Amino acid sequence: MRNIKLTLQYDGSQFHGFQRQPGLRTVQAELERVLGTITKAAVKVVGAGRTDAGVHARGQVAAFRTASTIPVERLPLAINGFFAHDLVCLCAEEAPPDFHPQRDAVGKVYSYTIDNSPLPSPFLRLYALHVREPLDLSAMNKAAALLTGRHDFKSFQGAGSSAKTSVRTLCRLDVALAGSPKRPLVIVTAEADGFLYHMVRNLVGLLLEIGKGRLAPEEAARILAAADRRVAPATAPPHGLCLEAVYYASDRLRGEIQAGGQPPAWGSTPVGPGANVYPRH
Repeated sequence: MRNIKLTLQYDGSQFHGFQRQPGLRTVQAELERVLGTITKAAVKVVGAGRTDAGVHARGQVAAFRTASTIPVERLPLAINGFFAHDLVCLCAEEAPPDFHPQRDAVGKVYSYTIDNSPLPSPFLRLYALHVREPLDLSAMNKAAALLTGRHDFKSFQGAGSSAKTSVRTLCRLDVALAGSPKRPLVIVTAEADGFLYHMVRNLVGLLLEIGKGRLAPEEAARILAAADRRVAPATAPPHGLCLEAVYYASDRLRGEIQAGGQPPAWGSTPVGPGANVYPRH
């Protein structure tokens, strides 16, 4: 059996997340349906991350096993012929027999986009959270610096998580201004060895409260140390979140990334000794 690795982009607006759910349109279910048609056999797709409903991806990685002899270079064109507008296969490649998109991942990058304009834009409503209050990016970055490193992120773990440990290495968390003077966009970038359920959205929820002046930047350290979800602010909505890239050990050796956009360089902002070393979890 061949093991095929896929790199995907999708607009999550019309998907009920990545994971298969009965009667709902999901990325996994759609891929399995299309690949089953292409290969003329039942297919099980495994993804690197189970993005929620409304969450987007520029660099999702998935894999499936098949006995089909279709050339790997023809797969993206064949897959894309079944999707009208919101899912694209950027790349297909032969993977080692034991490759697993989730278990073998050693790092991930997410971005969260905030439309910080006085009035919302109908063109951004599915891709950015509109926040009309001015945000203090300096305060947000001070708080972000207190959260980077290897910590127990239980305060930022969503209910229903099956993770065996809530300890993660967050090697990058920063807040930057993008867009234009008339349409300022605030981009939160998070890079880690792995993320807990809702972790990025919970971190953004805290940074927003700090940016609005409702909490001091120093409160981030207190909330982190509490290891209690109840002390942290509300979860940010899903539609501003995007999975930018998934990294594997082989990518680091080759200096490559598994993404179609331009995510931050892996380990480009080291935080303390060993911050670029991603332990397995």
